[in-house]
Amino acid sequence: MKTNTGETGNAVIVPTLAVNNGSNAIAFYQQAFGAVVLMSNTDPDGSLVAEMTLRGARFVVADESVEHGNLSPQSLNGTPVRIGLEVTDPDELFERAVTAGATIVYPVADQDYGYRLGHLSDPFGHHWEIFKPILKLGNMGKI
Repeated sequence: MKTNTGETGNAVIVPTLAVNNGSNAIAFYQQAFGAVVLMSNTDPDGSLVAEMTLRGARFVVADESVEHGNLSPQSLNGTPVRIGLEVTDPDELFERAVTAGATIVYPVADQDYGYRLGHLSDPFGHHWEIFKPILKLGNMGKI
């Protein structure tokens, strides 16, 4: 059965990463991933919100705001979300992030499900899977 939602066009998901120190987070994402700040705003109370781009993918970094329900992984004692970042050279970017202070959950390796992928945790508690699709022998295309 086919369902028509009535939606047309494309959509872009722009995640907001709640952190305990926005300035340090911005510096980490710049060093670790080469992210660039597109826009930044600091409120009079010192809380920071910045939109960043990482090789064309946009995301927002925002200081934790309990009153707005914007809680960091430290306040939540973990995170239920992993951020998947597809790049052409996951080994290089993964190592760059580890050098900048990320913690390895598991290293980059060829996975049985068709990706070269590694999983890390950034210093602010957000989890990233850095990957690229790989070809399997005997398979005609990407998995």
